[in-house]
Amino acid sequence: MKLYGTLDSAAQGARLSREQAVELLSCHSLPELGRAAAAVCDILHPEPVRTYVVDRNINYTNICISGCRFCAFYREPGNPDGYVLSTEEVLEKVGEAVELGATQILMQGGLHPELGIEFYEGLFRAIKNAYPVHIHSLSAPEVVHIAEVSGLDLETTLCRLHDAGLGSLPGGGAEILVDRVRNELSPVKCSARKWLGVMETAGKIGMRATATMVFGHIESHEDRVEHLMAIRDLQDRTGVFTAFIPWTYQPGNTALGRAAAGGHDYLRTLAISRLVLDNVSNIQASWVTQGDALAQVALRFGANDIGSTMIEENVVAAAGVRFRLSEKRLIELIHSAGFDAAQRDTMYRLLRVHEKGVG
Repeated sequence: MKLYGTLDSAAQGARLSREQAVELLSCHSLPELGRAAAAVCDILHPEPVRTYVVDRNINYTNICISGCRFCAFYREPGNPDGYVLSTEEVLEKVGEAVELGATQILMQGGLHPELGIEFYEGLFRAIKNAYPVHIHSLSAPEVVHIAEVSGLDLETTLCRLHDAGLGSLPGGGAEILVDRVRNELSPVKCSARKWLGVMETAGKIGMRATATMVFGHIESHEDRVEHLMAIRDLQDRTGVFTAFIPWTYQPGNTALGRAAAGGHDYLRTLAISRLVLDNVSNIQASWVTQGDALAQVALRFGANDIGSTMIEENVVAAAGVRFRLSEKRLIELIHSAGFDAAQRDTMYRLLRVHEKGVG
């Protein structure tokens, strides 16, 4: 009965402690977690609208010195399959996305040992000069790496990138914000403290960001909750995060291997994310890893956003998972879940509303 009391309080907006969150994640029934998470979602988003964004995920390089054991996408320097896209190639991809209605371009790559800040400044300026899109790009580890390669501090690096056209930061590279886990998964990648430092610095200079969590590999329930608490604490201080996106590790073609987390685990973790992150307005479902059916269910388990059309996606695909959804299909999923669908921009401002049963 104690757990039900805790869950009822959380459903009404009470803040969960670390211990309560671990206990709920580990022990409570899935339907009840979903009910509570949906109640919180309805408090934060009382209108019957769920959102999506039209974007393209451009991986400008796959050359990376991080060597993450959970990644099937990267190639070491000198590998014949390694690449760096030219500015012309990136602009062609951006142009194709804009023609399809994209308002956001997400670009992420590896920790390339030779690409300094000038490469990114030139690329961002070229994009902004050619197209009216928001550049939502570069994970925190990439920013740390760019600063180190360029001999700059984080604030200078982010200010220069922002001036060149970088609009906001995606939450990639967070994985699990517990260094014991990070040291086993990706020992070369930046520490949890540095990841959080990038996001805090971004907030300091007026940028916004998202946060992610990759779970279902070697971490414990306590580690997942520790990650959520780190995000919540930073959000309390900065308000930098627009959204949180939890998604499951995909083991195909990776050095780590193991089995993928199932839908039950995904929905439990999604629901706990909504309950713990009372100060992050938006929770995004992950159809890229879960497929359309479970992403639709996620809209009743605390998610208010079904993600993006993701015109291009390469990282998860490299692990053998290749779900693809059109804008029409995203709208259908939202409608059949009982909501109006709305296209949003990066800052979650509504651009177009598609009412159920209309058009």
